[in-house]
Amino acid sequence: MHIDESYRWIGGFCIEVSPVPNGVIIFGASGDLAARKLIPSLYSLYTRKLFHEKSFVVGCARTPMTDDAFRAKMEKSLRERFKNIDETKLGIFLKKLYYQAVQYDDIQSYRNLDAKLKSVALEDQLSPGLIFYLSTPASVYVPVVNLLGETGLVKENHDGIPWRNVVLEKPFGRDLESAKKLDRELREVLHERQIYRIDHYLGKETVQNILMLRFANRIFDPVWNNNYIDNVQITVGESLGIEHRAGYYEQAGLLRDMFQNHMLQLMSLVAMEAPPSFDPHCLRDEKEKLLRSVRHFPLKDINKYIVRGQYTPGNIDGQSVCGYREEENVPADSQIETFVAAKLFIDNWRWQGVPFYLRSGKRMPRKLSQIVITFKRVPHSIFGPIRSEDLAPNVLVLNVQPEEGLALTIQAKQPGPKLCMGSLTMDFKYSSIFDGDGAPEAYERLLLDCMLGDQTLFIRSDCIELSWELLTPVLNAWQDKRTDAGDLLYYPAGSWGPEAAEKLLRADGFKWFAN
Repeated sequence: MHIDESYRWIGGFCIEVSPVPNGVIIFGASGDLAARKLIPSLYSLYTRKLFHEKSFVVGCARTPMTDDAFRAKMEKSLRERFKNIDETKLGIFLKKLYYQAVQYDDIQSYRNLDAKLKSVALEDQLSPGLIFYLSTPASVYVPVVNLLGETGLVKENHDGIPWRNVVLEKPFGRDLESAKKLDRELREVLHERQIYRIDHYLGKETVQNILMLRFANRIFDPVWNNNYIDNVQITVGESLGIEHRAGYYEQAGLLRDMFQNHMLQLMSLVAMEAPPSFDPHCLRDEKEKLLRSVRHFPLKDINKYIVRGQYTPGNIDGQSVCGYREEENVPADSQIETFVAAKLFIDNWRWQGVPFYLRSGKRMPRKLSQIVITFKRVPHSIFGPIRSEDLAPNVLVLNVQPEEGLALTIQAKQPGPKLCMGSLTMDFKYSSIFDGDGAPEAYERLLLDCMLGDQTLFIRSDCIELSWELLTPVLNAWQDKRTDAGDLLYYPAGSWGPEAAEKLLRADGFKWFAN
């Protein structure tokens, strides 16, 4: 790891590590992600003394811009993001920002970038590690990486020092073959240790807490199996539509956009076995084993396991919203799905027979990302005339967003008659322990790990391929319009999806927790 100083203990068992000097080069720096997420996250790290005093940022994009113009643009974004900003720290941080116009397919642009990086580094007489963050369309990943390689910008020695890491935003291909092709082309220039495939969900506090909850507490592991757990539900819903991204969404659809990465990654953290240590290789080995155990969908009965839908006009928070086909630049006969619900099984000893229900969609009633573990009911009630089926099961809910936290529901005595019980929920919210600007942004964790050379929360190539092996046959069946693949169903905006998604669980005697 690229560590600047010894571990810092911040009370209890809270350890934070500071990185050595880094140069962070953001391709696509004139875009929304850089202004809303990346630069604010780097500034926050700086205020927490987790962005080295000699580190710097170089924004790159096609748009011509001076260093001062880039700084002014980022200052505006930072002031909008943070309520109580430290003027002194802000001023110092902004001086760490630079800009270099780059045409992504022009080798001279990369030579100019190389000269810029050397001039910036010379100011502090250092040779920092470099992180190239590709906040660009996936179509330019390979051309950018090839030219970074051709100009020597990502060249490392055999020990990987000084490091040259490349961060990629999803999508990682659009099916199994394209994912393999992308990986082959990247590997012609980069080693796997240099590739950081980012999934911002994995940087969220509650998602990271899954590992702590499971493997730092003895009370959960004995019951974390098919003897005690009835079903697991993962819901990632958004109240927003496609937000002027018709060009991307018409090519992707929800299964590619959400399931191949976010949903399957969340499931793997919930279901994986304990790694021998909290080491990136060990952790990702267990995720790979878990994904290899997921049962493939029976192609003759896909519609019994997957429901797909598309939103129509409806109401959200009392306001009328248009349907997907009425969105700007969407074809009037579009067959792209904006909702998917799926039932999966994991064929191993721990999870055999336990259904995992995954659901994600646009234009849901509210923004919600949560993992719900429902335990089996007590086998026998001693509290007659109350039957065991009358007692609500224990439920553990991990809320990922919008309000990160966790809740455990148990049965408990209530004030009143001798035989008086009901559900009691013990609820914890991260906002209760974070002041000011709230819990750290997910990108803060991920960017810090990039600077530390820690790939724990990033996706390895074999996990990408396993995910596509699971989903590509489904995508092909939909594309071929096979009758057993199920029809594209419709649901009004502001609902939780098509009725068939409810029937998917009802057939097994369950219902969605959020409904």
